[in-house]
Amino acid sequence: MSSYPKRTAVLASAAALAGSAVLLTAPAAHATVVNVNYQCKTPIGPKSAVSPIDIKGVKSGSGYKITMSWQKGVSSSPVELGKGAMTPSATVQLGGADSGTVKVTGAANQAAIPANTPIKINDLSGTYTPEKSGKVTFTAGTLTIKALGTTTTCTPTNSPGPSLTLDVTAASGGSSGSGSSSSGSTGTDSGGTLPKTGPEDSFVALGTLGGTVLLAGAAGTLWLTRRNQTARR
Repeated sequence: MSSYPKRTAVLASAAALAGSAVLLTAPAAHATVVNVNYQCKTPIGPKSAVSPIDIKGVKSGSGYKITMSWQKGVSSSPVELGKGAMTPSATVQLGGADSGTVKVTGAANQAAIPANTPIKINDLSGTYTPEKSGKVTFTAGTLTIKALGTTTTCTPTNSPGPSLTLDVTAASGGSSGSGSSSSGSTGTDSGGTLPKTGPEDSFVALGTLGGTVLLAGAAGTLWLTRRNQTARR
């Protein structure tokens, strides 16, 4: 095998190994749509409704953007709610390695909601910054609807399971990563240099070093040439 095909094969092998390493080390995220039975305390009495809830987590800086979605409307109003009359918010319960809640909010209704019609909740979002490392679950919590000076509170009563599980690293630990697949460390090792996995890395490193030396040599030659020309003058 000639030199060029051999180097091409080595680089291809290095890329394949790097891709395999990413796949093997990337933490898993698990999301599922969960039916939540909401019991709502409204100004006109109790209401109930079941809505499938979807929760997603997207890496954002040192934390995650958490988005909660309702696939069906909950509660209703005896009168029409005009555009912008209803403002929703909710909590997401943390479990597993972390605890507490994440508050999620969203925009007011963009269109009028007819009377006695299930109120469709727009997507709500908030920021979660990990305080503990490990697998963290996200479960639908209390939904609050404010409209026309009144407040409706809807609480899950069927002990729903988590809609999302993320494997996270506490912010103080320098977590990184993107998408709903949570955190994972990449880049340099503890010594601040790229980790070596075999001859392929050495080949790439030597190639880079060789290019640097070549540039330095060319610069030195040019400087010496100009200096000699000045001396002759």
